[in-house]
Amino acid sequence: MSIQAQVHAATGDFTIRAQLDAPAGSCTAIVGPNGAGKTTLVHVLAGLIPLQRGNVVLAGQLVDHPAQGIHVPPDRRPIALHSQHNLLFPHLSVVDNVAFGPRCAGLAARPARRRAEEWLNKVGLADLAGLRPAQLSGGQAQRVGLARAAACEPAILLLDESLASLDAETRTDVRHLLADIDATRVLITHDPVETRVLADQLLVMERGEIVQTGTPEEVASDPRTPWTAGLLDINLLAGIAAGTEVALEGGLALTTATPMTGPVLVTFSPAAVTLSTAEPHTSARNTWQAEVARIQPESDRVRVLLGRPVPCQVWVTPQAVGELGLSTGSRCWAALKATELTVREA
Repeated sequence: MSIQAQVHAATGDFTIRAQLDAPAGSCTAIVGPNGAGKTTLVHVLAGLIPLQRGNVVLAGQLVDHPAQGIHVPPDRRPIALHSQHNLLFPHLSVVDNVAFGPRCAGLAARPARRRAEEWLNKVGLADLAGLRPAQLSGGQAQRVGLARAAACEPAILLLDESLASLDAETRTDVRHLLADIDATRVLITHDPVETRVLADQLLVMERGEIVQTGTPEEVASDPRTPWTAGLLDINLLAGIAAGTEVALEGGLALTTATPMTGPVLVTFSPAAVTLSTAEPHTSARNTWQAEVARIQPESDRVRVLLGRPVPCQVWVTPQAVGELGLSTGSRCWAALKATELTVREA
């Protein structure tokens, strides 16, 4: 049930080049900004987009090899694909939609219906079995689509933002369900929680290429691009190191605890920065005055984005926002200890 793929493919003027090696039973999360090529890569695995060069092996079956003239059509691949669009059959009931895949795979009507009912129960929609798709909410339709894909019992399950329209409570339940599915899973997501809970490995795509791979922990400890750092709630700055001083583009230098030389990447947690209304008198080696670029409330905390000279995000409490008088365009002081900075070669 493993996946080995060397992919060089194109849609229009957009080209992707990627390598994917997913062990049997694993979950690979593909992340990246919009337009990075994530869906294109998954559609290549599904057989919806042909390879220009390379090869794809799914569950031990060579399904794509342009040089050998091999292209196995989607319906003959050991996969099920679920996207956020669902594409449920409007003329079939919910239970018949879910049973459709097993029926196409050769299962008799009654066993297929029983399997469909089992999966509807797993996704919490057993009571909606007789409804038509038009009677479902977006989140309910998403769960029906996921049940339909899983009911096929594929060797490989391809998930393109399958949890995107679910509410928080349902999303948690479905994450647990996905973790228990006996299939090799490839998951496109923009949710850092999904990467931590589900993924055995993380592939970061930007501009059609894989720019970083590793376990979620490995990528979080050493993000290589600003987008990756943002996804994982980590500040990432580039600069030039000379000893324990790192010169940033904005003209400010940060003091670190690690001497380095040359181009470096500096990372630190948003929780490591302390804000104040007046210049702080603290043991922190780094202090600077900053302008608030944006304020984003997020449940029990507030994300404050600071502009130059050190563009970064800071976590504060809602109470602190009021006490500090923070608003877009206001100015404040920031403090950051040298020991909170991680420095690596760029």
